[in-house]
Amino acid sequence: MTKGAGRGAVALLWDESFLWGVMAYKALRGAGLRFRLIRAADIGAGGLSDCSALLVPGGWASNKIKALGEPGIAGIRQFVNEGGMYVGFCGGAGLATRDGIGLLDAGRTPTGRRVPSFSGRVRLKLRRDPLWDGIGDPVFHAWWPSQLVVGEGVDLLATYGEALADAFSSDLNVGDVLDAGGWEKLEEYYGINLDPRRMLDQPSVVRGTYGRGTVLLSLIHFDSPGDPNGARVLRNLWSMCGWGGTPERAKDGASRRKAPCSASLCAAHDLKEKVDGLIDLGVRNFLWFRQNPFLLQWRRGVRGLEYCTLKVMMDELTQLTAEPGPARLSASTEAHLADIGELLVPFLQDARLLLLRERRAMLREKLTFGNTGDPVVRATRERLFSTAKSHGGLFKQVIDRMDSLLFSLLAYHHPDGPA
Repeated sequence: MTKGAGRGAVALLWDESFLWGVMAYKALRGAGLRFRLIRAADIGAGGLSDCSALLVPGGWASNKIKALGEPGIAGIRQFVNEGGMYVGFCGGAGLATRDGIGLLDAGRTPTGRRVPSFSGRVRLKLRRDPLWDGIGDPVFHAWWPSQLVVGEGVDLLATYGEALADAFSSDLNVGDVLDAGGWEKLEEYYGINLDPRRMLDQPSVVRGTYGRGTVLLSLIHFDSPGDPNGARVLRNLWSMCGWGGTPERAKDGASRRKAPCSASLCAAHDLKEKVDGLIDLGVRNFLWFRQNPFLLQWRRGVRGLEYCTLKVMMDELTQLTAEPGPARLSASTEAHLADIGELLVPFLQDARLLLLRERRAMLREKLTFGNTGDPVVRATRERLFSTAKSHGGLFKQVIDRMDSLLFSLLAYHHPDGPA
C-alpha cells in the first residue's frame, strides 16, 4: 500500500520514551489530534502497513534502536521508503540520523562543539513554511537537545535564535549569567560548553526525503506542556497532512462503568506517596525545583532526569488506575503494581541516601555526572543507574515495569486503542 497524507493512522512509537512518551501522548490528546499507540515489536511485524505517519518522541536513540532491533528498523525504513512520513522529536530525531537508522543525511554535532545541557525557552528563526502558520513570536521549548549537522537535500525549516532569560544551561540561569558577566569563566570551571549563543543559527527543525517518504526532525519539543506555540505547530502538521482530530471513545458497555479495583488504587497511591517523598527531599535540599508539570531543573551532580521520569510515570499510572475498567484489567494492574513495588521501594530507599550523600559531597568537591571522590556515591550510582548516561541499572528495571503497565492502561483507555 502506498502511504500518503491523509491515508491511514498516525502511530506514536511508545518504546523507550518514558517521560517523553507521556509528554507526547498528553500533548497530542490536549491538541485534539488523532493518533494511536504502537510498540517496536509491532513495527517489526508489519504494524505500520495501514499508517500514514510514525511519530517518535524523545528518549535515548540508542535504546530505541535496541528495542526496534533489525526487524523494527527495517520496518521503519520500508514504511518511509514507500511513502510514509517520519516525525521525530529530540531523541526521536536522533534516531533518524546517520548515527541512527539513516533516514536523513544529518549527523550529530561533535561532542566538543555542543551545548549539551540547555533547557528551556528559545526563540527560533523560521523559514517560510505552512508548519509555522499562526505563529507570532516564535518562542518554543528545547530540553537538553542534541545539535545537528545536515547535508545537501535537507531543508532547514528553523534555526536557533537567542535563548530567553528564563532558560538554563546546566544549572545556570541564562539571564543571571549574562547579567553577572558572561559564560567564559563558567565554561572553564564546568569543563563543558555552556553559552547558548554557540547554538545560534544551528539547525533546529529540518525536513527531507527518504525514498518516496518525508522525514521531519525537530530538536524542539512541540509537545512541551502549556506551550500554545507548540500545540499550534502540531495542529498545523495534522492539518497539512489531513490526519484529522481525535474521536471520543464510546462509553457504553458494562465494563466501562465498573469502578476501579480499590486494592489497585490503594497500591498506586502508596507508591505515588513514596515517589513524591523523594521529590520533596530534593526540593528541601536545594537539589532541584520544578520547571513545569513534567520537568525538574536540577543541580549539577545529581540525576534529575531520572527522578522526574519516575514522578511523571507514577503520577500517570495513579491517574489511569483510577479510571473505570473491567475486572480483568484491575486484577492485572494490581499484580503489575506489586511487581513494580518490589523494585521501586528499595530503589527509593537507596536513592534517598544517595541524594543526601551527594548533597554533602557538593560541599567539598566539584560533583559531576561522572566525577566524585566518594566511593559510596560512586558505587550507589552505578548500582542504581549504571555508569551510562542512557537509562540503566535498577532504575531501568523499575521504569521498564512501569512502562509496560502504563502502555496497557493507555492502550485500553485511548480512543483509538493500540495499533
